Formats: sequence, structure tokens, C-alpha cells
Amino acid sequence: MNKADEDKLPTILENNIARRESAVIDDEAAVLSRENLASAREDAAQMREGVADLREDAAHLRGTAAQVREGEAHVREGAVTSREQGIRAVESEQATSDDQVLMLREANSNLVIATMEAHRLTEQVESAKVELDHLAHHDALTSLPNRMLMQDRLSQAIEVARRQRRQLAVMFMDLDGFKHINDSLGHGVGDQLLQSVAQRLVDCVRHSDTVSRQGGDEFLLLLPYIEHADDAALSAQKMLTALAAPHLIDRIDIHISASIGISIFPDNGQDAQTLIKCADTAMYYAKQNGRNNFKFFEQDMNTRAVQRQSIESSLRQALELQEFVLHYQPKVDLQSGTIVGAEALIRWQHPQRGLLSPVEFVPIAEDSGLIRPIGRWVLREACRQVRTWLQAGLPPITVAVNTSALELRAEDFLENLRAILEETQIEPHYLELELTESVLMRNAESTGSLLQAIADLGVKLAIDDFGTGYSSLSYLSRFPIDTLKIDQSFVNRMNGNPDDANIVSAVISMGKSLGQRVIAEGVETPEQHASLVALHCDEGQGYYFGRPVPAEALATLLQAGLSLSIPH
Repeated sequence: MNKADEDKLPTILENNIARRESAVIDDEAAVLSRENLASAREDAAQMREGVADLREDAAHLRGTAAQVREGEAHVREGAVTSREQGIRAVESEQATSDDQVLMLREANSNLVIATMEAHRLTEQVESAKVELDHLAHHDALTSLPNRMLMQDRLSQAIEVARRQRRQLAVMFMDLDGFKHINDSLGHGVGDQLLQSVAQRLVDCVRHSDTVSRQGGDEFLLLLPYIEHADDAALSAQKMLTALAAPHLIDRIDIHISASIGISIFPDNGQDAQTLIKCADTAMYYAKQNGRNNFKFFEQDMNTRAVQRQSIESSLRQALELQEFVLHYQPKVDLQSGTIVGAEALIRWQHPQRGLLSPVEFVPIAEDSGLIRPIGRWVLREACRQVRTWLQAGLPPITVAVNTSALELRAEDFLENLRAILEETQIEPHYLELELTESVLMRNAESTGSLLQAIADLGVKLAIDDFGTGYSSLSYLSRFPIDTLKIDQSFVNRMNGNPDDANIVSAVISMGKSLGQRVIAEGVETPEQHASLVALHCDEGQGYYFGRPVPAEALATLLQAGLSLSIPH
């Protein structure tokens, strides 16, 4: 290798090195370029992803912006609503304020009214308390002290009398015949009569005395200051005189009397209950002894009162033990003298006291309510006896049975009557029911329908003790009455008193004009009999023709066909 070549070698080497270096550099550049390209691609991908994210963010921003706009719209709407509500609230507050003013004014007005009403109600309550207290201690009809207040005053008076060692009097008063007046004239008239009686009693006593109404027609009087028993007698007589004057009620002069029983402290009792009981017992005996009088309590009255209680107790067993019997008093045709009927009269065959008449036990039976079962027994027994007489072939007669108001008022009276007629198998016209005027006039409308139903059965109806009542004669045409029985008080006096004779004549004429038979009760003398025949009275009944006799004795008279018009 020449020198020139040697000189050229470094250059070539350098050139080769340079080329290799250049190639390396190019390769590195290429690598870098590739890396840059890859990186660019990654950046482009990231950019695309970023753009997508940006798009999504933009979409979210647009959604958020829309929500914000909607929120702003809601806010604006809310603001408007709030402003409107605020305006309404202000307006409402103003209205409320006005309403509150009106309410306050109304409340004040109501408060004043309520205060006045409360004051009025308080006065009414106090007045009602006073009135209730008065009603609790006073009788509603007469305004007299009632049983409770009287008991209190009597107990206090007894204590004072005991300390002062002096007497006091208790009076028990019962009006005579008040029930008859009440039944015939009505309860309205009866109430007015009680008020009139109460006022007269108050006018008769001192301010220190007490007049009380115990109930019904019973009055109790307290005389806390008396020197002697005679003082009570004078007061009792003063009361009887005051009551005797006519009482003008509904333009009617009503006459009433009373029976008074008197007990004295300390002789007849040491407490209120005993004194009242003794006065009541004495009153009962005053009534039994003619009425319109007074009786002082006597010790033997207690014995009789105990006996009365014993009778009541025994009455309850008498029906079961079959101790009652019927006697029959004949009724005679005054023209022919033949027996045409009989009145059934009850008797009590008492195991210790013997045969008792009705006056000894019928009032007790009425008071105790036993008259209803006893009356039914009488009705059944009388009908049974009629059947027995007819089966024996005796002349047929009508049997009369007395019927009390208590029996007639029983709801099953008509049903029971039908049952007895069916049971005994007798024709209804053989039975006659005798009723008093007071029975007829009690609840005239309902009584009238019941009497018509009885008459429709074929049973006869008679008015007993005619002429002694207060009732109007109009019922004679209103009710289906078959017979009038002239009370024996008129018959007994007809031959010695022209007025009574005229009454008997008038009743006979009136009965005949109404198509009713007339029977005279209590015929006892030939003179009475002759007068009745002359007046054309239909029938007579009394001791002149015969006393009440047992069924067998009357059967004997019927079988003999004896004429009783002429005494033997």
C-alpha cells in the first residue's frame, strides 16, 4: 500500500465510521421517529379519548346547565310563589287580625251573656232546691206537710213534751164517703174537695199545731200544747163542724163528714209511731160507730185491732179450707107473692168464732184485696147452686150476686164470668149482678162498654141501694140496666115521712117508664108491704118475706111453692 493509499485510509475509515455513525444515527432517528410516531399515536388515541371525555363532559355540562336553568326557573317560580304567599300571608294576617278583633268583641259579648245566664241559672238552681225541699216535705195537692215532715215534727214535740212533763194530742182523720164522691163525681172534683177540706182544717187550728195529709183522704193533726184531753175533744168537734158546711165545688154543694181518732201522749204511747197507730185505731172505731164523730183511743181497742188482724190472716186460708157458705134471701113478686128470685149472701163458718156475717169480714177483705178471689168463689158457687136447683126440678129463679168495684175492675172479670157460665152450664139470664151507683160511675166510658158486654152474654144487671148516690140519672138510659133496687132507708121511712114516700113512688114510676123492674129492699112491716103494692112496685125483699137461709131451706120453700105475700 502506497503512501497515497495510506493517506487515503483514514479518510475512508472516517467516512465509514461516519457512515456507520450516520446509519446508527439514522437508525436511532428512525427508532426515535418510530417511538415518536408510536407516542404520537398514543397521544392521538389519548386525545381522541380526551375529546370523547370532553364531549361527555360537555354533554354533562349541557345537562347540568339545563338542570341549572330548570333550577333557576323553579327558583324564580318559587320566588314568585313565595312573594304571592307573602302577599297572601300579609293579607291573611291582616284579615286574621280583623277576625281576632271581631272574635274578641264576640267573646266579650258572649262572656257578658254567659255571666248573666250563669247568674240566672244559679238563681233557678237555688229556686229549684227550695222547691224540691218543699216538695220533699209537703203534699203536692194541698201543700200541707206530708208524712215525713209530720213524723219529724211529732218526734220533736214528743221530746219537748217529755222534758216539760206535759201532754200532746195526735188526731187521725178519715173523710166519710169520700171514695163514693170521688167515684161518682170524678177525681178532679175529689181533688178540689180535698183542698177545701185542708183549708178548713188549717183555719181551725193554732199556728203551733200541724195539719198534714197522709195520703188519699187521710189527715193527721198534731196539737203539741194541750192542758187536758178535753182540749183535743173541743178541737175535734170544731173541725167536724167546719167540715159539715157544704163545699161549693164546680157549682155543686158537696157535703162531707169525717171520723177522727185521738191519742194522747204519754198515756197512749211514748213515740210517734205508737201514737199514730193508736189514733188510727180509734178512728176506725169512730167510723164503725156511725161516722161524723171522734173517739179517744182505749186500750181494749188494741184487742179488737189484733182480732181484726187475726181475721185478715184467717181469711187467706178460708177459701182453701172451704169455710165460706152462701145463704139466700128470697125476692117476692108483690102481686102474686111467689118467690121469683134470691140474693146470694156470703157467710163465714169460722172454726173458732162460729158463723160470721159479711159486715164482720167483707170490709177487711176489701182492704186486703182478698175480695176478688172471694167474689169469684161466690159467683161460681151461686151459679152451681142454680144448676143444682134446676136439676132437682125446682121452679127456676134468678139469683143475684153483689159485685164490688174491685171485682169489676179486674182485667179478666168478663173472661172469668164467661168461664163460670160455661163451667156450670146455666142459662145466663138466671144470673143477676148487683152493682152500686159508685161502681157504675167509675170511668163511665169503660164501665159502659163492660156492662154492655155483660148484657150481651144475657146476664142481668141491677142497681143496688138506688137513690143514695150522687151520680146523674142519665146513666139509667145509657147503661143496659134491668132492675132498680130502692134503698131500704127510703122504705123504712116511707110510712112516716111523706118525702120518702114520694121518693119511693117516683123511683117506681121512673123504673116502669124505662122498662126496668123495681125491687124494694128492707121490707119489714105489713104497712110497708101494703104501700108498695098500692104503688105497683114489682118485687120486695126483706125480713117481712124471709131472712137469708141456707140453700137447702130455700129449696124447700121453692118446692112447696108457698106464697109469701101474707105473713104467717
